[in-house]
Amino acid sequence: MVEGLNGYVHSLLNEATRHLVVNDSMAYIEDPVFDVIRNRVTAEYLKAVIRLYGGERADLITKLVNFLLSRQNSSGSWNEIHPNYNQESALVTSFVGEALLMALPYLREEMGERVRASLKRARDFVLLNEIEEGYFRKSTLYTADYLNVDATCGAFLAQYHDSTGDKAALEGALRAAKRVCRFQEADGSFPYTVNSGSEKYPLNVPCIHYQGVTLYYLSKIHAVTREKWLEKCLLRGVDWLSRVQKSDGRFDWSRSGLMFAYYLTGAYAFGIAAFIYASQWSRKYIENAGRLLPVLADNTPNIVLRWERGRWGDFPKDLLVSFRSAWLGKYPFTHRLFRLGYALYRQVARRRFSEDVRDDAVFNLLTRLLGVKTSTIEPSRNFPDMFMTSEVLDCLSYTLRLSY
Repeated sequence: MVEGLNGYVHSLLNEATRHLVVNDSMAYIEDPVFDVIRNRVTAEYLKAVIRLYGGERADLITKLVNFLLSRQNSSGSWNEIHPNYNQESALVTSFVGEALLMALPYLREEMGERVRASLKRARDFVLLNEIEEGYFRKSTLYTADYLNVDATCGAFLAQYHDSTGDKAALEGALRAAKRVCRFQEADGSFPYTVNSGSEKYPLNVPCIHYQGVTLYYLSKIHAVTREKWLEKCLLRGVDWLSRVQKSDGRFDWSRSGLMFAYYLTGAYAFGIAAFIYASQWSRKYIENAGRLLPVLADNTPNIVLRWERGRWGDFPKDLLVSFRSAWLGKYPFTHRLFRLGYALYRQVARRRFSEDVRDDAVFNLLTRLLGVKTSTIEPSRNFPDMFMTSEVLDCLSYTLRLSY
């Protein structure tokens, strides 16, 4: 398992590096499909470089850090950037903050001081965006209580405390973890949201992808705090994830009710990370992780595909999968039909492929007809996705550093 995972991560980092732009003082990852340069993607690439190469790539680390410092807002934040959206975000600030914390040992003293000052502003911004105890505002536009956001902000604050001894950051991390665990369902799943915020309907449905994401960031809080109650929460969450995995390694997407995260390939990487972390308590999860890696590799022709590929021969069977997914949660009948339509749209899209989906006429027409507010692009074809690739690189390079 470890050997295969190591080979996969190194190969994926090499493919992502093909999209690296380097000049005299800065470096960043350029999106091969969309005309955006995302702070999150560069930060996650930086974390993978540090974990895999450390001081061997000190010059590149410095240039990536320079780029990220140049993108910090006066508020201390970094923006969440998508093709249709660019606003400051506590979520993305936490991603970048973790990367800068990791980079500190590889920077010269003068730059290290700049980074420490930058991190202090980032810490302040994240704490200022705590709406209620442990409930962190994702961004300007998205204000619901997304449990994965709480966990991510908490992970940054925990690591900031681990680096600096900052007590307020530790307390914020514990509040975040307690809130996430408080809303965990009896079966071990986490709802995507626990209120509606700026969403039309509360998205309090289980989601396979965000189950793994939430567990990944909770595990980072646990790695610092070692709280027993958090360990129990993690194990319940991992147990749910194991129960929605089929014998062939793939996930049963009929158990996942968040339509815009339906069949995301990153679910397999976050699943690996969750299972490997939980293997310190139960070795049986090593087998679960091992069955996920071939599925992920099959969906990585170079960089990672946006969605898990499907075969047209399985389409009739997957119609039933989508019907079951759409009926999860408590929604009006008309909205259930909308959810079913979204699920079927995804079933078609993941079976088609294009390397250029920037002007997707079908998606643009449907969003206008249905009045869908969208900050991201959800094309009618599958595509190589740098956003998904950077997520995979981050969580799997972290997992390689674990030794249980």
